[in-house]
Amino acid sequence: MPEKAVDDVMDSAVGAHFSGLRLVALRLSSPSAPSSPSSAKAAAAAAAHSNGAVYANGVAADAAELVSPSALRQPFVIGRVSGGTASGKTTVCDMIIQQLHDHRVVLVNQDSFYRGLTAEESAHAQDYNFDHPDAFDTEQLLECMGQLKRAQPVNVPIYDFKNHRRSSESFRKVNASDVIILEGILVFHDQRVRNLMDMKIFVDTDADIRLARRIRRDTVERGRDVSSVLEQYGRFVKPAFDDFVLPSKKYADVIIPRGGDNHVAIDLIVQHIRTKLGQHDLCKIYPHVYVVQTTFQIRGMHTLIRDRDITTPDFVFYSDRLIRLVVEHGLGHLPFTEKQIITPTGSIYMGVEFCKKLCGVSIVRSGESMENALRACCKGIKIGKILIHRVGDNGQQLIYHKLPMDIAERHVLLLDPVLGTGNSANQAIELLIRKGVPEERIIFLNLISAPEGIQCVCKRFPRLKIVTSEIDTGLSEEYRVIPGLGEYGDRYFGTDN
Repeated sequence: MPEKAVDDVMDSAVGAHFSGLRLVALRLSSPSAPSSPSSAKAAAAAAAHSNGAVYANGVAADAAELVSPSALRQPFVIGRVSGGTASGKTTVCDMIIQQLHDHRVVLVNQDSFYRGLTAEESAHAQDYNFDHPDAFDTEQLLECMGQLKRAQPVNVPIYDFKNHRRSSESFRKVNASDVIILEGILVFHDQRVRNLMDMKIFVDTDADIRLARRIRRDTVERGRDVSSVLEQYGRFVKPAFDDFVLPSKKYADVIIPRGGDNHVAIDLIVQHIRTKLGQHDLCKIYPHVYVVQTTFQIRGMHTLIRDRDITTPDFVFYSDRLIRLVVEHGLGHLPFTEKQIITPTGSIYMGVEFCKKLCGVSIVRSGESMENALRACCKGIKIGKILIHRVGDNGQQLIYHKLPMDIAERHVLLLDPVLGTGNSANQAIELLIRKGVPEERIIFLNLISAPEGIQCVCKRFPRLKIVTSEIDTGLSEEYRVIPGLGEYGDRYFGTDN
């Protein structure tokens, strides 16, 4: 890969992004994804503020059938409905997007899916109820949201509020993202739309404030006069609020009084979203599986090392950076003791002391690529080696090893950049246990992991810890990790030609 291309990728991974890399959804058993919208996985209840700023109910939704290459995780979908027109829902959305600056966030507005009026209807637009559920093309909304849930880009229609028609030639392209915010006053009305959501938020604002905001918005942005705005409010907006919007409040998981002025509620929501984004489904099943929190830097480095056209020096450089992060994360799971020291200023500092009885064990040969990062983090650390050689097609394996003599007394960092089926890993772990290493003292470090491998290892050794930088989609028919890194050892050591 040319040097400029590498720089471009890394530069693009820095800063706030609101749409990102295209991820093509995959089904493990099928090469093509279905076109029907998928349902959201169950989401946890939102936190409640003691002053009544946030109220939390449970969330129930069907489990998602599709998996995406970004760690088998679908986007987190937030449904947001105002407590009426102009309640400040857009302000709340903008604040959430700003705080989630290190994740890809897109905003989909229900208003984009207004049905275009015919020429006859446009002539009597003042008599058309734009606040009724029938004013929206819900089927197209479901189709677009279904594609986004499957990590596919979509073209969202652009609606002209002055002419009451959709633009026939232009669309807004929305790319696959980590978080999808669906905004609109009636997004809770249809159960099918509600089922797509992981979190449902109701923005509750005083009716007089909402009316004043609507007058200002419709006169300035939509070219209407005050009289027509007030007439429409009395004929359609307020009755629709009473008939459709207010009853949908019961479906909300979080209620935000005062809208964008309620910083405590918004902070709690953002914290909840961050927790969900950083937690892979397998981490809920196996509590000792840890995934390094993703950032655009980490995603950029994964983009580079997964590129088949990258040069060997660049592959080694960015692999080493990722490995260092995984090693540091793994060291954080070691036990520590508190230690008090005196600083050069004569002050007392209460810190911690690292675990001293530690060693590394690399699974030859790919695991040897992780040794330098471990040595850089742990000065003078002992590193053993395990060679697992497959014999024939009967699945039997011969194991050769050279380990520290006192390994039974140490915590062990087991090194292998790719966790595929888990068979070789299980053989290595069994050897360590036979040598007297307690299962709970083994931390298995990987760059990428397949769900099948995680399940294979964790079911057999439930007290062992796994630390990885990304969980991939799964295994191919040839038992290769998908999307994967290819033959990691050959690419790292330059023997793939």
